[in-house]
Amino acid sequence: MTVDQSPAWLALKSHAQSLSNKHLKEMFAEDPQRFAKLSFSAAHCLADFSKQRITDDTLQLLIGLAEQQQLPQKIEALFTGEHVNTSENRPALHTALRQPKETPLVLQGVDISKEIHCSLERMEALVEQIHNGQWRGYDGSPIKTVVNIGVGGSDLGPLMTCRALNLFTTDDIRDIELHFVSSMDGSQLARLLNQIDPASTLFIVSSKSFSTIDTLANSNTAREWLVNASGLPVELISQHHFIGVTASPAKATEWGIPEKNQLHFWDWTGGRYSMWSAIGMAIALQTGNQNFRRFLAGANLMDTHFRTAPLTSNLPVLLAMVGIWNINFLNIHAHAILPYDGRLEHLPAYLEQLEMESNGKCVTLTGEKLNYATCPILWGEVGPNAQHAFYQLLHQGTESVMCDFIAPALRYQGHGDELKAQHQLALANCLAQSRLLALGDSVLEDAANAPSHKRYRGNQPSTTIMIDELTPESFGALIAMYEHKVYVQSVIWEINPFDQWGVELGKQVATSLLDQFSNPTTTTDSSTEGLIRFVQQQRQEAGS
Repeated sequence: MTVDQSPAWLALKSHAQSLSNKHLKEMFAEDPQRFAKLSFSAAHCLADFSKQRITDDTLQLLIGLAEQQQLPQKIEALFTGEHVNTSENRPALHTALRQPKETPLVLQGVDISKEIHCSLERMEALVEQIHNGQWRGYDGSPIKTVVNIGVGGSDLGPLMTCRALNLFTTDDIRDIELHFVSSMDGSQLARLLNQIDPASTLFIVSSKSFSTIDTLANSNTAREWLVNASGLPVELISQHHFIGVTASPAKATEWGIPEKNQLHFWDWTGGRYSMWSAIGMAIALQTGNQNFRRFLAGANLMDTHFRTAPLTSNLPVLLAMVGIWNINFLNIHAHAILPYDGRLEHLPAYLEQLEMESNGKCVTLTGEKLNYATCPILWGEVGPNAQHAFYQLLHQGTESVMCDFIAPALRYQGHGDELKAQHQLALANCLAQSRLLALGDSVLEDAANAPSHKRYRGNQPSTTIMIDELTPESFGALIAMYEHKVYVQSVIWEINPFDQWGVELGKQVATSLLDQFSNPTTTTDSSTEGLIRFVQQQRQEAGS
C-alpha cells in the first residue's frame, strides 16, 4: 500500500476537505490562543505556525502520519549510520561532523568521531598558519587573499555562512580578503584575477570528487595565471598556492595538490551537507576557528533536539509536517523563503539546493513512480527587497504560496542605536507582511469599501521563524533545522533525499556536445543543431 492510500493519509485528506472553506481570519477569531498553542521553541529558534491553515486536530493527524511512517525509527537510523542513502548504499552522517569529540560513533569497526576531529584539527592548524602569516606565497609574501573555488554545496554553504557571520571576525585574526568563485564560464574568476596579487593569493579547491568540470576549469585557469605571473614550475606553485578539500585524495594528488595541502572528508558526506566538514575552511578563515566550533555546536544542539524531542514539540518535524499539509492536502506547490536580515541574503539560494536537490524526486525508495507531489518550487529574497519584487503576487496573485519569514529578534549587542532602529524597522515589516498574508485587509477598518483592485484576500499560509539573535550558534541551529525538515519529508514521501541523479545526465550530454562546436554533426536534435550553428556563425563573423 502506498502512503497516499494509507489510513493516516486518507484521514488528513478528509480533514482538509472539512477546513477548505475556513479562512485564517476565522481561525484567529475563534481561538485567541493560537500563538500559544501553535508556536514552539528549541535551540535558539522559535517557530510560529499559527498563521498556517491548521488546527490542533490537523497537528494530531499529521503526527499520526509521521508515526505511521515510523519516523522515530527513521530518525535513529539517520544518526546511527544506517544506509539511509539507498541508491548509493551508504549512510548520511553529516550530523556526526558536528558531534562533540567525546561522543564516539563506530562505523564498520572504526570510531569515525576521532577521524572527524582529526580532520577538523588539521583544518584549524592550516587556518592558524594563514592567520599568523606563516603560510607564504611563491615570493615569501604572507597570504592576504583566499579564493574558494567550488560549486553547489562546496560553494553555497560556505558563501552563505561567511556572509551571515561576517560580523564575527575576532580582533586577533589578520585581515584576509575572501572570495568565492563558482561560475563555469570563467567570468567571476577573470574579473577577480585582475584585482588580486598572485604572490599573496591562496586558492582552496573544494570538490568532493575532484572531477567536477566547473571546479577544475576554474582551478586550471587559476594555476595557469600563477605560473605565468611567477615564471615558476607548476609543482612549486601548487605547494604555495593551493589547498584541496576532497573525499577523493588520489584525484587531488593527480591534479597536483601535495598531500600536505589536502584536507579530507568522507563519501557519506553529501555535497549540500558538507560545510560542516573541512569544506567549511573558508568559514573558519573568516570567523576564526572558535566561531566555527560555535557554528558546529549550534547545529549539534538542534541535532540533539531533533533526535530526542517528542514529535509533538519537535521543530524540524513540525516544520516538515506542516509543509506536507500544504503540499499534499492544500495543493500548494510554491514556497517563498523570506529572510528579514540582509546578512541572510544567500539563505534562499542555499535552501533551494537543500530542498529541491534532496526531495525533487519522482520515484520511491523501491523505484516505483510516485502519484503524489513531493518538493515544491522554492525561491526567495531578502524580505524588504522582495516586497518591491514579488509580494504583489503573494498578496493579489492567483497562486497559493506558502512562506517562511525568518528574522533575528535582537540585533548583535555591539551595534549602535541607529542600526538597532533599522533592525526594528525590518522586524515591523516582517510581522506586517505575515499578518497581511494571513488575515488580508480585514486588519484595516473600512477595507470592504475599497475597490476590488485594492483588496487583499489573505489566507496565504506562512511560518515565522525567529532566532534570538544572529550568532554562530543560532545560525548553525537554523540550518540544521532545515536539513532535518528535508529528511522528515523524505520519510513521509518514501524517497531518497541523499542522492541527486537528476544532475548527472546533463553533465554527460554537455561533455558529448563540446566537440560539436568545432565538428558539428546531425546526430543531435534540430533545435540543438540550429543553436550550435548559430554560435559558429557568430564566431566566424567575429573572426574567432
